[in-house]
Amino acid sequence: MIVGTAGHIDHGKSALVRALTGIETDRLAEEQARGITIELGFAYADLGGGAVTGFVDVPGHEKFVHTMLAGAGGIDLALLVVAADDGIMPQTREHLAILDLLGISRGMVALTKSDLAPPDRIAALTAEIAELLAPTGLAGSPVFPVSSLTGAGIDPLRAALVRAEAQTAARAAEARFRMAIDRSFSLAGAGTVVTGTVLSGRVSPGDHLVISPRGLPARVRDIRAQNRKAEAGLAGQRCALNLAGDGVTREAIHRGDVALDPILHAPTQRIDVMLRVLGSEPKPLATWFPARLHLGAAETGARIVPLEGPLAPGEEGLAQLVLDRSLAATLGERFILRDVSARRTIGGGRLIDLRAPARHRARPERLAVLRAMALSDPADALAALAGLALVDLDSFARDRALAPAQLDRAIAVSGVAIVPGTRQALGLGRLQALRRQMQAELTAFHAENADLQGLGREKLRLMLDPRLPKPDFAAFLRAEAAAGHIALDGAFIRLPGHLPRLAPEDEALLDRILPQLAGEDRFRPPRVRDLAQECGADEAEIRRILRMAARQGRIDQIAHDHFFARATTVEMVGIIRDLGTQAADGWFTAPAFRDRVQNGRKVAIQILDFFDRLGLTLRRGDLRRINPHRIDLFTPDGSDKRE
Repeated sequence: MIVGTAGHIDHGKSALVRALTGIETDRLAEEQARGITIELGFAYADLGGGAVTGFVDVPGHEKFVHTMLAGAGGIDLALLVVAADDGIMPQTREHLAILDLLGISRGMVALTKSDLAPPDRIAALTAEIAELLAPTGLAGSPVFPVSSLTGAGIDPLRAALVRAEAQTAARAAEARFRMAIDRSFSLAGAGTVVTGTVLSGRVSPGDHLVISPRGLPARVRDIRAQNRKAEAGLAGQRCALNLAGDGVTREAIHRGDVALDPILHAPTQRIDVMLRVLGSEPKPLATWFPARLHLGAAETGARIVPLEGPLAPGEEGLAQLVLDRSLAATLGERFILRDVSARRTIGGGRLIDLRAPARHRARPERLAVLRAMALSDPADALAALAGLALVDLDSFARDRALAPAQLDRAIAVSGVAIVPGTRQALGLGRLQALRRQMQAELTAFHAENADLQGLGREKLRLMLDPRLPKPDFAAFLRAEAAAGHIALDGAFIRLPGHLPRLAPEDEALLDRILPQLAGEDRFRPPRVRDLAQECGADEAEIRRILRMAARQGRIDQIAHDHFFARATTVEMVGIIRDLGTQAADGWFTAPAFRDRVQNGRKVAIQILDFFDRLGLTLRRGDLRRINPHRIDLFTPDGSDKRE
């Protein structure tokens, strides 16, 4: 269990911790010998219950915000300290407000210097404290009159802390690892050491981490947890990690950085939040209000953009924070906002969306998404989000630090549907509606364009709601085609039973033309003028029929008046695959293709330009290579097999 002290300067916090643990947090000789500047005071002791309790001691008011917020994510219990002679001070109220904004709901009150006050003063002050705590998350917290000088009341407080230690629930050890760094230093013979509170997950020697937001890779060499050598560091513990790696130095790692699982490294500079403004604020917060953000051990400038109008003192609402620099963050984390002069606390709240948009941030549909994201349970949030919009499951898990097993549970409990072939989730009803809309759009298109092959892929993608990202849409189309719901025809999508129709006389003429596009000369088929002369027909008529056949997917117009049989096009795609496979880096030349099709340079270039236009090949100067995202254009089932 981690206990965080709070209270007015000179109210006896350090003396109380010393009385409980026997450790002087203001002067740690071991750290003085190492030349470390002590900004945070820590003490670790077995209070009698067999477990190690850690105390985060705050030496003074100006350091309170820095210190308390540096370990806020790991504090299990707040120990509010009030001196019996001074009583409740303005700073006591501010500290309590901060604890409340941080969502800390387990606490005790130590009424220190009780030997300096008579019983009636103790009784009156106890009643005052109960009234002060009543509207906060610490309402009902027990009050212990104590004297660090005489030892009176220390044993009952210690016993209460032992009981609280036994009742402390294990933190999210199965989640991905995150540790808020509050100190970085060097030790002779060991190298770089960072300390902080493990917010989630576990870490072991040999694990590879990233120091975010910089993105510095590091490897864990050794661990101390709760001030003892350990084989693992767990969520809820204070840990010191001995790190190694290129560029891993004391100077490269700063207070406010986060050591985390590499998958979680995704810094952000624009965050949507649920913000509560303290009632002590003199006026409402309007758009672009400047403030200082405290998130974990990090601090930076921020601008506040309320999303539903100005936030009045005492109000809570949605807002966007635009930060001066990128930070590592996780959804659900608590934050505090102070004024730019650091003289008063403005408010605080929870992070809701780490990928907040700069535009359309206050539209009703966007606000609905934010309210869904604000749900604390991952399964509830996933179910609500999937009913409103596409949910990228990998991003959903990353921004919540969910391990694969946790994500799988959230998917199962939420009952969402995964879009076939993708990592996108939708509500089952929305996925069914997406399929119905696609069928309806194709049906309407075929009814109005009976002579056309089908809808273009990108045009269809832009017509559907929700709009899938291009790679996911391609995967969705392949899955729907495999299920027989649609047919993929080159760059077009059609219903399985649809084929463009030619008049009987046009079909008869096409039957005479098609054999001339196949056979040994299939890579050098006759042009329109040659076909017209051979068939004794008008060039314009031949051109019209061939273009109709191209819409049907039976032939392809490679260049002006130059048509190839579809089977020949598929064969040429296979040749391009071969050339890419044979090339060391996948890039092949036009002459290499020309030699394979035994054609002239001009026609070979026309063919390659045709594939360039479709996006099947990527061009770099005189070189080309297969585009893996478009390789399925001429394979009806969407596979990568050769035909």
